[in-house]
This record gives sequence, C-alpha cells and structure tokens, in this order.
Amino acid sequence: MSDATILSVRDMRVHFQVKAKSRLPWAPSRTLKAVDGVSFDLRAGETLGVVGESGCGKSTLSRAILNLIPATHGEIVWMGATLTQASAREWHAVRADVQMIFQDPLASLDPRMTIGQIIAEPLMEHRPGMSRKDIDARVRAMMAKVGLREQMINRYPHEFSGGQCQRIGIARALIVEPKLVICDEPVSALDVSIQAQIVNLLKALQAEMKLSLIFIAHDLAVVRHISDRVMVMYLGRVMELADKHALYDTPRHPYTRALLSAVPVPAPSIERGKVVQILSGDIPSPMNPPAGCVFHTRCPMAEARCSQEVPELRALDQGSSAACFFA
Repeated sequence: MSDATILSVRDMRVHFQVKAKSRLPWAPSRTLKAVDGVSFDLRAGETLGVVGESGCGKSTLSRAILNLIPATHGEIVWMGATLTQASAREWHAVRADVQMIFQDPLASLDPRMTIGQIIAEPLMEHRPGMSRKDIDARVRAMMAKVGLREQMINRYPHEFSGGQCQRIGIARALIVEPKLVICDEPVSALDVSIQAQIVNLLKALQAEMKLSLIFIAHDLAVVRHISDRVMVMYLGRVMELADKHALYDTPRHPYTRALLSAVPVPAPSIERGKVVQILSGDIPSPMNPPAGCVFHTRCPMAEARCSQEVPELRALDQGSSAACFFA
C-alpha cells in the first residue's frame, strides 16, 4: 500500500426530492438526505471497508463517486483532478480506471450476451483500437484468473451459479486493468462458503494487479478480513473512520461498539458470556433526520448537547476519527 492518495471525497451530499403522498398536485415535496456530508481519502493499494445498517447511504455513496447518481454537493478529486464539473467525456475516461462490482451477480449481467461478450464489452468501449484477436486472448486470460474455464466462454449467465456469476462480474470489472474497484456488497447474495472464495479471490487479484478497493458490506467479519481501514456510516453520515485493528479492538463511537457487539464469535464459551448492546428504537427516516447528532435518539450515552449540536468527525489517536462528543 502506498501513501499516495488516489481518491479524495469532500463533503459529499446526495439529496433526493420525494413527492408527498397526496392527491393534491401542489403538495410540497420532501428532501431525503441519503448521503449528508461524507469525506474521506483513499490511498493507492488500500482497501476501505464501508459498513452500516441498511439505508445508511453506503450504496448511494458508491454510485455518487462514479457519477451514476448526481451529487447534490461535494467535491471528488481523482488522481489529482477535480471531477466536480467534469464533462461526460472526462467521466468516460475516468471509468476506465474506476470500475464497479454489483451486489446481485445475475441481475448485473445481460442475459442476451455470452460471458465472453460480457467480459469483452469494457475493452470494446475503452480500448477501441484493440483487435478482435487481442480482445479474445485478454478475455480468456482474465477468465482463467478468476477461476472460470475457457470452455465456458460461449455460455449464458443463466447457466451459472451465483458464485460463478460474481466471478464473471469481477472479470468484467478488471478486464480494463482499473486502478480502483468499488465493490457494492459483492458477497451478500452468496452462501457463506462461496463468500470466502470470492473475498480471497479479490484479495489475490488486488495484490497481483495493485488495485485499490472500496468494499461495502453488512458483514463486519468479512470487512475485517479484507479491509485496511473501515468507515462506519449511519443515516448518511460517517460515525467513525479508523484503521481496522484500532476500530475492532478499541471502537470509539457508541454505534460502532453496538455493531461489533452483535458479531457472532466462533467460540461457544465466549459467545455465551458476551454482552450484546441492543439499540433501542428504529432508524429515523432520512427524510426527517434528528437534529444535532443523527444517532442521539438511539445512543445510550446521549445528553442534551447531542440533540442540539452536530458533532464533527474529529481526529483521535492511532489514526482514528469519530463523530462523537464523548469519543
């Protein structure tokens, strides 16, 4: 892993206008704050894990980084170039270096195309000067790297298992040799044994191809295995950002501690004596987030100040940062 920063995201906000459920055409719309002020840096060769409950804005953040969803506010700096006002042509060039692996392996593949055509498509888009022979050779080599037999090249996605479909998606993302791959919950739809295979494959390919990864997941055990640093999100905001060892050994934010307490321990004697911190209440609606700290309505440490002031993500020791007055 290098110290060079390849991606910087500053104060990213993604807000949607949601029409009120009313038959009156003049009923005012409401603002849904899916991502609300997220900032982080990503170094070359690093894996940043992004975790949080469903609806916290993880996937929206990943799509906004790629401009698949327009950001309401914020700055994206890729390899020193600011992309805030980038044209469609400039984004097209960036997407050769930044690829994405999606959550649903089968739904992300075109059922009308063979896997050879699916894997070759990014090359045809971003490397128009390559000959058909060179493309075919590159596709077959990439299939071998991700564990797919060459004889499968003319088969269709519905003929493969979920794990095999995800290998196809990985091959499609890596065929253009990107610098960054955003993995949007790539193993959540797979069996546990297949999850381990896919995660180990990603780690091996990362080392071989010198990739940077943003790895989004719910499973904190998977995130710990693959990540160098971990960012914890809640209701569109960053609660904690730290090196994985610091975060898992000494979590600073009460939300992080609650998440980690729910992770099963594969030792019955420890699991029986473990105290799980159960958070009270449901996650507030992103259309009506709480004032002050968005977590204060469920936080066991909350005081009056928490409902009035928004805690900034501040640096602590050991390279950790937390958005909590008591961290």
